[in-house]
Amino acid sequence: MTLANIRFLIRERRKLLSILGTAAAAVLILWTVNSPTIIGASATQRQLPIYCVERDDKKIAISFDAAWGNEDTGTLINILSSYGIHTTFFVVGDWAEKYPDSVKALHEAGHEVMSHSSHHDHFSMMSANEIAADLQEANRKIAASTGIEPTLIRCPYGEYDDHVIQTVSSQGMTAIQWSVDSLDWKGISADEIYERVIKRVESGSIVLFHNAAEHTPEALPRILEWLQSKGYTIVPVSELLLDGPTSIDHAGKQIPLAS
Repeated sequence: MTLANIRFLIRERRKLLSILGTAAAAVLILWTVNSPTIIGASATQRQLPIYCVERDDKKIAISFDAAWGNEDTGTLINILSSYGIHTTFFVVGDWAEKYPDSVKALHEAGHEVMSHSSHHDHFSMMSANEIAADLQEANRKIAASTGIEPTLIRCPYGEYDDHVIQTVSSQGMTAIQWSVDSLDWKGISADEIYERVIKRVESGSIVLFHNAAEHTPEALPRILEWLQSKGYTIVPVSELLLDGPTSIDHAGKQIPLAS
């Protein structure tokens, strides 16, 4: 074999090794991306708010977001009082500052008044420092009427990402989402609101309403009567949450950690 032939074979062998190495790397990447173990680890690292709670005692929470109007807040307080029910109102700091008497009335009626941010801005577009400052400002505005700083926050628009939830947690607060959306904010009829809620609610649900939705005062009594007739106990969100060591699963359900 000539020297030229030997050099040719060496070059071809190097090409073959390079091709095989590239193929092996591609296979490794595909395995890593699709491996259940890796996917599971990635999923568990995602930061989530609490959407619902694992409970077997037919206990649920009803919540209201208050960001703009205020014409129905007093009516809602009266309806809830007539059924002996306490709920959670997530209020925007600016709303609390504009309607301090309503915030005080909610608190005195036994409802939780928690945070819905200070200005209802998009948290996912804000830095951690900006979010922290917003939360602190909202808490001060709410506490001015209730004497109690909120420990729960519902992110504006229901928007969040990892850095939002991490920042909320760093402020000693817990982010709360919802598992049953009444869609009352869309202006749907009282009958539609009623049907949406009763078809979706289950033990541990967090139900979302709004204090200024057009047909909520009309739909609410029927919903409360149905829930009570089915044996549900309605509590504020903080009373729905579990005590002791817990985690949040991939769907946002708060679950107890095995002892």
